[in-house]
Amino acid sequence: MDDAALRAQVLARFPDLPAMVSVDIETAGPVPSRYAMLSIGACLVARPEEGFYVELQPEHPDADPQALAISGLSLDMLAREGLPAGEALRRFDAWLREHVPGERPVFVAFNAPFDWTFLNDAFHRHLGRNPFGHFALDIKAFYMGMSAAPLAQTSFRAISAQHLDSRALTHNALADARDQSEVFLRLLEKRAQQQP
Repeated sequence: MDDAALRAQVLARFPDLPAMVSVDIETAGPVPSRYAMLSIGACLVARPEEGFYVELQPEHPDADPQALAISGLSLDMLAREGLPAGEALRRFDAWLREHVPGERPVFVAFNAPFDWTFLNDAFHRHLGRNPFGHFALDIKAFYMGMSAAPLAQTSFRAISAQHLDSRALTHNALADARDQSEVFLRLLEKRAQQQP
């Protein structure tokens, strides 16, 4: 089966695919009540070239040095060059409305509970609503259910070895959102092939 036919099969089996948005964030620490969200990256799962990226002015002064080392982002630089959080979220909301018109976008992420928690908190504080609603689709959980893999074998590194040529996350939010999208689409394609 060629790529176009397989993509058509995936679209037929998963009609929500055009509304699915792969999202990744970078933060200054583990919880939104104490640590700032530093960047947001997103792309359409069906068309990952359609992407969104923004860096935010930190809303909290605390930072976990390990989190900053992973992302390579600086609170001082973001305080000068990042967008105010409210403006960043308005831009993200506008991008979602433009790219998923007339539908509620479906939040898709690797370790979705973490990313969704930060975004849900920020959207409600700044916009009074979360355009994704109270639903997040976790790629790790989807993979675990589809493959029956034990939890210990559901790290991004383990899944990437099978579906992404062992490519590692860069911790640039947009690049990671696109990699997540590619992994998820390959999982959906594999699922469509398993059950024609």
